[in-house]
Order: sequence, then structure tokens, then C-alpha cells
Amino acid sequence: MPEQEPLLDIQQLDARYGAIQALRGVSLRVERGEIVTLIGANGAGKSTLLMSIFGDPRPSAGHIRYLGRDITGLPTHAIAKLGIAQAPEGRRIFPAMRVEENLLMGATPLGMQHIDTDLIKVFELFPRLKERRDQRAGTLSGGEQQMLAIGRALMSRPQLLLLDEPSLGLAPLVTQRIFAILGEIRATGTTIFLVEQNARQALKLAQRGYVLVNGAIRLSGSGEELLANPEVRQAYLGIRA
Repeated sequence: MPEQEPLLDIQQLDARYGAIQALRGVSLRVERGEIVTLIGANGAGKSTLLMSIFGDPRPSAGHIRYLGRDITGLPTHAIAKLGIAQAPEGRRIFPAMRVEENLLMGATPLGMQHIDTDLIKVFELFPRLKERRDQRAGTLSGGEQQMLAIGRALMSRPQLLLLDEPSLGLAPLVTQRIFAILGEIRATGTTIFLVEQNARQALKLAQRGYVLVNGAIRLSGSGEELLANPEVRQAYLGIRA
């Protein structure tokens, strides 16, 4: 039987901000049903890669294929309709809107026909959001706002969920809860591509991972392999040989 095509296949991707080259020949793949993580230092280009997948910035070279289709030049709204959703760094919720209104905004690419069913699913994953469905989003705690950002992304029924630094600014116990929920999301069949500075938690959760250094992929392997790698242990886990 022929080998199944990856859900997401990135080949030799470059991206620029003016004269600054943020990504250099990045190639990686995400298979259906996986959690794949991308780790690296601040400024390595991790967020740029996620945003490039979602159409902004446009890559200056290379290709992004999703479900076998080249999506490199598509606008963000067209990419969202293909089954890709993003929970961006910094959450970017609508603080003046109620929790439920924020969630409904996530359903925009699909329309409103599945709203009630999808709200139930999100509230099952995040009971705290159900308790606060009529509360203004800006009054939520940091952890609750992160739950809201992920829940909003799930409202579009994505096959591929892009997550950018979901543990940023959160207390350790809240971070553990968020990562446990990501495992539950994967169990429902959603594939996750995770950018994360908390390398230990991310690599424990992920089936595979990549290390990005100065805009280029430096290392790749299973989560276990990267956790055991001396370079990763010293640079990202604070463990010296």
C-alpha cells in the first residue's frame, strides 16, 4: 500500500520580515492524530512558522501542503475553512465580550448550524467556561483565558489545531491542566501542532518534536528522544551533562 500523505507537510520554507529572514529552509511534517511540538529560544522563529501556516506572513520560498493541497498562497480566511484553527500567542480573546460570545466567534468559518452541539463539547472539555459563560472574557484568570482561546479555536471543528505558547504566563498547576486537556483533545481525533517554551512538558506530551534555532530546524525526533538528547537537556531543560 502507498504511504499515507502527512496531514501537514512543509518543505524548504523561508519567511521574511522586510530584510530580516525569520525562517530558513524549514521542512517538517505532522501526521494525522499526532501531537507534534516545536521548541526553541525566544526569537527562533517559532511563532513566525505558525503564522506562516495560517497565511500571514506569506512565505518567501518553499511550500506548505495540507491534506495534499498546496496552501502556501492562500489567505487566512480560506485556510480556516479547510479545517485549520489557531490559538495564537497571547490568547487574543475579545475582553469586552462574554465568554459564550467569544466561543461563537470561533464558529465563523463553519456557520452556525453546529453551534449548540459544539458548545456542549467545549463546555465538557472546559467546565470552568460553562460556569462563566455569561462573564466578560477580560475578567477571567490567565488560565481561563487560555482555555477560552483553545475552546474558540475548537468551535471551527479543526482537523489541525495550531497552538502558540499555551502555557505562557500560567502557574505550574494550571499549565499541567492545560496540557492534560490537550491530550484529551488529541484523543477526540484532532491533530495538534504545538509551539511551546516549556520544553519538558511539551516533549512529554508530544509524539514527535522539532528544535528550531535561528530560523532553521536543528534537531528532530520522538518526544522521548529529544528529552534524552544532551543538547536539548542543556539548552532547554537546564540539565548539564
